Amino acid sequence: MDTPPRWFIGLMSGTSLDGVDGVLANFSGQKCAVAQHASAPLAPDLRAELLALNTTGHDELHRAALAANALARTYAKVVHRLLDQAGLTAAAVQALGAHGQTVRHRPQAFDGTGYTLQLNQPALLAEITGITVVADFRSRDVAAGGQGAPLVPAFHRGVFGQAGRTVAVLNLGGISNLSILRADGTTVGFDCGPANALMDHWCERQTGQPYDHEGAWARSGHVLPALLEAMLDEPFLALAPPKSTGRDLFHPQWLATRLAASAVGAAPQDVQATLAEYTALTCVQALSRHARDCGLLIVCGGGALNRYLMERLQQLAPTVRVESSDHHGLPPLQVEAAAFAWLAHQCVSGQTASLPAVTGARGERILGAIYPA
Repeated sequence: MDTPPRWFIGLMSGTSLDGVDGVLANFSGQKCAVAQHASAPLAPDLRAELLALNTTGHDELHRAALAANALARTYAKVVHRLLDQAGLTAAAVQALGAHGQTVRHRPQAFDGTGYTLQLNQPALLAEITGITVVADFRSRDVAAGGQGAPLVPAFHRGVFGQAGRTVAVLNLGGISNLSILRADGTTVGFDCGPANALMDHWCERQTGQPYDHEGAWARSGHVLPALLEAMLDEPFLALAPPKSTGRDLFHPQWLATRLAASAVGAAPQDVQATLAEYTALTCVQALSRHARDCGLLIVCGGGALNRYLMERLQQLAPTVRVESSDHHGLPPLQVEAAAFAWLAHQCVSGQTASLPAVTGARGERILGAIYPA
């Protein structure tokens, strides 16, 4: 007899703020099986507000609360699209995982514990959709002494791990993060540095386009050695894992400071080429330091659609086969959403989802808070 499907939904809006991706996944088998994918852009005013809330500003609590409500409504639109596409009712879905939008991420800072803050309104989302919502995935890990990020390496091992072989998974969202799935069964994960966050910012500022399609604009430029060297001097790069970062560090002013010191008057396309090189180089250097025996790098996230960036990764790591996650059963824009469906599954099933070697937390933890439908 066939096992009845166990439906879960995962939602993801990442640091790049390019929209919301959602998947409907079945967990009745041994692995996550994605059945549907849907997406929705963020309204321009909501996107602008979420960007603004990454830095201190007027009336933050009020603005953040309203932005969270608007984000929950956007999430709900994606959920309804998934259900319509699949011909399912809300009652068929056991839970949905909604990460929220990270606006501040400072684990272990200030008082030794620090904090990580994601804007979300899971109670409103549960009311609108009629589906149990699992949210607040990161704070328990931070409370246990961890980084609260990245959360996806355990999922990466389940989906992309290969017995007896070291494989790495590189997620190129707003920030780049690397999961190293070692041949001995251990897993290491950490953030490498910026990916689309700075490239998208520079492209939008200079061209009015939200991103550099397939990296064509970067390809037209030349790398600026002095700017690249200035960016490579960032102390975060030298930190040992576990480590995580975000727009708290890699923000427009971070770039502006380095431009003023080493690239005054540079052609905009040359700056874009240098940002792409910086992303590729920091990822390859991290791979070389921590996974010398890796022969396969699986790339996901929006950056996997950047042909120029993928080419640079391959050229900088000639002994490693660089492939899109599409070649391994899961399209790049579905991987993180599927991971949050898995995290929701783990939470409602009472199973751990964090890995101490990844985040630095004391022991594995069940992550997430449940908001019943």
